[in-house]
Formats: sequence, structure tokens, C-alpha cells
Amino acid sequence: MEKLKIDLENLDNVFPDDFSPEQIAKAKTLFLKELSEKAHQFYGGKIQTVPKAPVLGFNWFNVWYTPGVSRVSTNIRDDHNTSYDLSNRGNLVAVVSDSTRVLGDGDCTPSGGLGVMEGKAFLMKYLGGVDAVALCIDSKDETGKNNPDKIIDFVKMAQHSFGAVNLEDISQPNCFKVLDVLREECEIPVWHDDAQGTACVTLAGLLNALKLTNRKIKDTKIVLYGAGASNTTIARLIIADGAKAENLIMFDSKGSLNIDRKDIEDDKRFYRKWELCLTTNKNNVKTMEEAMKGADVLISLSTPGPDTIKKEWIQLMAEKSIVFVCANPVPEIYPYAAKEAGAYIVATGRGDFPNQVNNSIGFPGILKGALMVRAKKITDNMAIAAAHSLADFAERRGIDIENIVPNMEEAEVFPREAADVAMQAIKDGVARVIISEEQAFEIAKKDIEYSRSLVKNLTNEGFISDPPQEMLEDALKWAIDQVK
Repeated sequence: MEKLKIDLENLDNVFPDDFSPEQIAKAKTLFLKELSEKAHQFYGGKIQTVPKAPVLGFNWFNVWYTPGVSRVSTNIRDDHNTSYDLSNRGNLVAVVSDSTRVLGDGDCTPSGGLGVMEGKAFLMKYLGGVDAVALCIDSKDETGKNNPDKIIDFVKMAQHSFGAVNLEDISQPNCFKVLDVLREECEIPVWHDDAQGTACVTLAGLLNALKLTNRKIKDTKIVLYGAGASNTTIARLIIADGAKAENLIMFDSKGSLNIDRKDIEDDKRFYRKWELCLTTNKNNVKTMEEAMKGADVLISLSTPGPDTIKKEWIQLMAEKSIVFVCANPVPEIYPYAAKEAGAYIVATGRGDFPNQVNNSIGFPGILKGALMVRAKKITDNMAIAAAHSLADFAERRGIDIENIVPNMEEAEVFPREAADVAMQAIKDGVARVIISEEQAFEIAKKDIEYSRSLVKNLTNEGFISDPPQEMLEDALKWAIDQVK
């Protein structure tokens, strides 16, 4: 592949020297959005279906299809478990969304989520060696409202074609019911990446940030800003891993979660939030200013910024404060501004800033681990095991205040994570297949290496073409002109 003149790995160097940090941050975002649109247009999306079996002559069509394949159908009919061995089901994930909360863009209509869902499929294949298909569905009922039961029914009907389901970008409160019902009633694992995935990776980052600041999770005061699927699940996993619920204070758009929030208590759809109203915020703190006084950690998954989180709030925090601002596509405060306000460690969801705390290092390995042992579900213990796997991997290779979690380029983290998740599934009694840790690691490593080699060889042979240099140049010029 010809080396491009614009290096996406060093974007800070491509903007004018007189740009301020804020201008550079804005220009980066605009450039990546513009380039994304152009690149998707150029390639016609980013996913295709490729056979993994050969065609060695005409009669092989009769093997892969009729009449030979009849034996496969009757075998699966007589023993449904053989569907994992005789089809691609055992390594196939459905990425299901009604596209009602796509990144920071809200309801994008069903087909509007395809770019993100194909992106999940892309990362699953390249990072986890897992095949996936994007399924964006219409969840509106006859009244025009998005109905969680329609998503539940769809997944239940489709589950027999897949080894696992990844739920994505479903607005609250529907997301709570959809996940909780499907986790219990499906025969295959159902994973909500906005909830469990974000919680897993955030916990991994938090564990290492606490190590770097000499804190214990049980003694840490944590403020969570935003009370959607992500932060409510983050709170649950943090508590399950040793944090004290009374040391957590959470805010939604109407204020802090506390026992006086009758609006949450009365709306049974928000039962997950009400659980947190009952268990967190022991002093019934009402304002963000009061909550942030002496806080050790801020975890924000709220409205995209950069002015959602105030510098004044961060200035109230304890020494060596930890700030996670992970809204996409723009963090609630830019890292440089958070550091100016006194934050010691800052993490975002973006790869063009230090400390990318993003689901992309979680779900490929987690789903691979669940698939390898044909898990019936993904337990909270499996998510916590993945978080510790990620944190331990990063610690072994070295961590610092701008490098607290692994990144997507560290290919070896994914088979390690997959193996740890598979072993936890066996411990939790949800695995249908029992394998050793070494076997799990080798299977995942082989499949991931295959996926990466496939993309590399397709690119080298020209089946995947290089992006045109002028496409990057046009996107960069447009972004700079918008910020000037």
C-alpha cells in the first residue's frame, strides 16, 4: 500500500501552527467526519461477505448447496447443537439496533444506524476473528412509539441463526427491558455493548487509574454524570467489583439520583435507575458542585461537549483526580481543558486523544470468548473478568497517566481477553463446551490472525483498493476552512 502523505496517526501535525488546542480538537472532529463520509462513499460501506470454502469444480456447487446440503439440514433438525459445527453459526454475531440513540446523534431512523452497526461488524472480524451482520430494525408499533417488545420478539425469532447477539444504540428506557428479558429468555448470549461493553472497558481503565493514584476502589468517591444505559451499568459493575454504593453519586438531566426522586420511582420503566436511587448517594447530595467537592473520580457519559463538564467542577475534585469524559463523538470537556482545571488522568472515548476508553477493546474479545464455549449468556462476572484481563494486560506491558488501557493495535490483548472470558463462563456454569485456557487462547489467536491476514492480503493483492490521497486532502482542507 502506498504511504499516504496525511498520517492519521499524527493528526496534530497536519493543522496550521497558529491553531489553538481547541481549534485543533474541533478540526480533528470535522476532518474525521468528512473523511468518514467520503471513505464510506468510496468503498460502498466497509463490510462484504466472502466464502470460506473453495469451489474446485462445478460439482462442488452440489456439495455446498443442493442435493448434498440436505444431509446438513436433517442433521441439524435431529440435533440442533450440530448447527454450531455444520454452519457458521458458532462464530456469527447479530448486531441488532433500532437506531434510536446512535452515538451523540439521537434517533437516526433504522437505516441510519447501518454505518455504526457495520463498524461493529468490521471490528469484530478484524480484532476478534468473529463474523457479524448488521441488522437495523424498525421498533415502532401501531401508535408510532418505539416498542421494546418488538425488539425482543425480533431477536427471539432470529436467534437460531446466530451464536450471539450484540445490542446497540437502543434508547432508554427500552434498552433496560430489552437486555434484561433477552439475557434470560434467549438460548444464546445477548450483550448490550452500550451498557455492558462500556461498563467493562471503563472498569478496566478505572482499575489502572486507581493503581497510578494509589487508591483502593472501596474507598474511592465517584461521581457519575449521565444516567443512561452506560453509566447505570458502569455503576453496577463498579459496585460488584468492590466499590461501596454509598460512595457513588449519579446525575441525570434532572439532578442527582436519590431517594426523593419520585419521578423515577413512579416510572417503572426506569427500574435500573431507581435501584441506584436506593443504594447510592447516602448523603442525598443534590448539586453537582457539592458532589464534586473532594471527589476522586468523575465518569461522564452524557451530552457531547465540549462544554457539558465545567472546569469549575473539576477544580473542586481531590488531588490527582481521575476524569473519564467518554461522550461520542465529542467528549464533554476536551482533555487539555480538563488538565488545565487540575485533572491528573483524563480518558475519553476517542483514539486521537490519550487513554481511549472505548468498547472496541472489549466486545471483540468478550464475544469471541463466549462463542468459543457456546455460552448460554454473558454474566456480569464474565464482563468483570474481561475488565481485569484488559487492566492486567496493560499493567504487564506498562501503564502511565496517558496510557491506562490497551489499544486496538495491541493484537495480543484480544485472545488473552477471550480466553479469560471463556474460563469465567465455564466457572459460572453457562458454557456448553469445556475447553482449557490454553486451548481457548490458541483458538482465538488463530482466528484473529486469520482475519487480520485476510484483510492484509486482500489489500496487498488490490482486492481492497487504497484510499485516494486527494480524498484525505480534500477532507483536511474542508475541516481547516471550517475552523478558521
